[in-house]
Amino acid sequence: MSMIRDLRAAVRPAVRKDDSVYDTTRGPGSPSAIVDCAVYRDGSRVDSAECLTPHGAMLQVRRDGGFAWIGLHEPTEAEFSGIAAEFGLHPLAVEDAVHAHQRPKLERYDDTLFTVFKTIHYLEHDELTATSEIVESGEVMCFTGENFFITVRHGGQGSLRALRSRLQGEPELLAKGPSAVLHAIADHVVDGYLAVADAMQDDIDEVETEVFTPGRGGVARGSDAGRIYQLKREVLEFKRAVAPLARPMQLLSERPMRLVDPDIQKYFRDVADHLARVQEQVVGFDELLNSILQANLAQASVAQNEDMRKITSWAAIIAVPTMVCGVYGMNFDHMPELRWQYGYPMVLGVTVAICFTIHRTLKRNGWL
Repeated sequence: MSMIRDLRAAVRPAVRKDDSVYDTTRGPGSPSAIVDCAVYRDGSRVDSAECLTPHGAMLQVRRDGGFAWIGLHEPTEAEFSGIAAEFGLHPLAVEDAVHAHQRPKLERYDDTLFTVFKTIHYLEHDELTATSEIVESGEVMCFTGENFFITVRHGGQGSLRALRSRLQGEPELLAKGPSAVLHAIADHVVDGYLAVADAMQDDIDEVETEVFTPGRGGVARGSDAGRIYQLKREVLEFKRAVAPLARPMQLLSERPMRLVDPDIQKYFRDVADHLARVQEQVVGFDELLNSILQANLAQASVAQNEDMRKITSWAAIIAVPTMVCGVYGMNFDHMPELRWQYGYPMVLGVTVAICFTIHRTLKRNGWL
């Protein structure tokens, strides 16, 4: 309890009525932690200089109605403390939002919903190697209140600027309040999952084709196991973002919540369906890569056996002249055909004939 009290004291300082508590400038040349701050009333953005700070935005919301939408990018604890105090955010949720590295989840703190999404971005690459990074992950934390919505984004990808612009073009949706923004972000994140899954499918198909493509002599040599394993690691990172989100989407789509508009809750079902599709794809990717890796190892074993059979076959052929030469190299005085005129060509002919017969027999049996 003492730790929670200390954390609460850290993130809930005395609220100052001036805007200096929201001075999030990090220094010369460094961007502010606040990416955008606006008030939306009846689905339209309010153009007012007062809305450019969180404190001013909330003053206008309390006076005229609507809701405030504040977007932040990787704020420090000091930068986020004033906003946390202004909106009464729970210290445990604030700690998660500042330090990131959270799994997708949905939690309720008093009158605020705290939602964590993991964003996944596909990294384009010319060739898949054993060290290729295929996906890059980030995080978006959302605080949904009755008259405010706060997003805290971590990572270089997953900007919400385009999403905000699109929502501003749909005032009838924004008029539903902060839950409409929560749905839009969830839909945006899951749509990103679908795009990444389609791109990953191409990489897996490429590796699968290489594994089962016959090499020299019609023998499938397989692909590099390191590349398959690296692809499996990237699929695992994708899976960590998708799988834990199923439960929050189920709650948002099925359980009535005071902070979620009933009309918006219906849309969460569509997001949950898309997420279920991605989850099935990711599970399929994992199982398919397991099969490809096993096939690759099996083909490597078959190739080694094939090489060993060829080496053994040639060793058997070479053993014949080696034995004959060994016998006639013992320099005994009384040996058959040793002083015969045609002894030397006859021994060579018999040796060649035996080697040829062995070669034909092994080749007919598929050893050569």
